[in-house]
Amino acid sequence: MGAYNLQVTIDQDSGFCFGVVYAIDMAEEILAEDGYLYCLGDIVHNDEEVERLKAQGLRIIEHSQLKDLRNEKVLIRAHGEAPDTYRTALENNITLIDASCPVVLKLQNRIKTSFDNKEKILIFGKHGHAEVIGLQGQTNNEALVFQDIAELEDVELPHNITLYSQTTKSMDKFYNVKDQLISRGYDLKANDTICRQVSNRDKDLPKFATRFNKIVFVSGRKSSNGKVLFEVCRKHNPDTFFISSAAELDKTMFSPNDTIGIAGATSTPMWLMQQVKEALESF
Repeated sequence: MGAYNLQVTIDQDSGFCFGVVYAIDMAEEILAEDGYLYCLGDIVHNDEEVERLKAQGLRIIEHSQLKDLRNEKVLIRAHGEAPDTYRTALENNITLIDASCPVVLKLQNRIKTSFDNKEKILIFGKHGHAEVIGLQGQTNNEALVFQDIAELEDVELPHNITLYSQTTKSMDKFYNVKDQLISRGYDLKANDTICRQVSNRDKDLPKFATRFNKIVFVSGRKSSNGKVLFEVCRKHNPDTFFISSAAELDKTMFSPNDTIGIAGATSTPMWLMQQVKEALESF
């Protein structure tokens, strides 16, 4: 224990969701057998975990590189993929190791059914996010994606709309969007497609955050879920710090005898939060 005598507790409900665990387990199994494996995009939005797996032989490639691969194994991460990816794999004799999250796959199928039924689809999600690209792909990229209701102000929409959400969006914000669209007079079919493992953390984190003097939130900066959960913590405990690794910690953030809670995103590995805990306890 360091001179500051910091009392540090990790939120045991934080860390990888089952979709990320599934993808990483599949990757590690093949890496142990073959020594290398291609992965389409970062396997998880956490640089430290990606580097750990790269050291085991994981090779991250972009979509533009997929068309040049032949006769290889390629992992599809939990975020899922658009139909084009499967077509390219078939043409190039690529074996896809499909680790798409079951929650995401179910959502893709629902959106595809709505599209086939000629419904006008809106997707509440982050522009350019891997999951959202896969969802849009189910509609030949015809679905309208927006991450803020203000984006729809100058858009001419039909009277009948079908609304879906990226699985990791804030439930409160989704229902706010739903209410605003209904108040504007649209005939709305709203589908709550937010992952409950994510949304339940929205509910549990406030209680955790208020138990401590300060909160250290550990997440990759690319993680949409991390941004949402960080804001939940900060709302209930203004002394919340966002870091991506223990190296970003600074003694000046803390006072002697502080109680500190460590929380993380669904893409934050428990080993990384443990590193942060050990670093804090050394102060």
